[in-house]
Amino acid sequence: MREEYDIENLNPRKNPYAKRLKKQITINIDSDTVEFFKEQSEESGIPYQTLINLYLSDCARHKKQLQIHWE
Repeated sequence: MREEYDIENLNPRKNPYAKRLKKQITINIDSDTVEFFKEQSEESGIPYQTLINLYLSDCARHKKQLQIHWE
């Protein structure tokens, strides 16, 4: 084993997944909303947190604008 390695030349290509890294956050979500995604999770077999992420990612990707109607 070498005493010293040239790290820059060891793996010169960039990580293709670097843009897709997830960031852990704390968010308050209504119980009804969490239950909705948990029910969807049971039907689809996909973890509910992943479903929430997929839904929010789709909104961001399609640049959906928030529309709030107070009644």
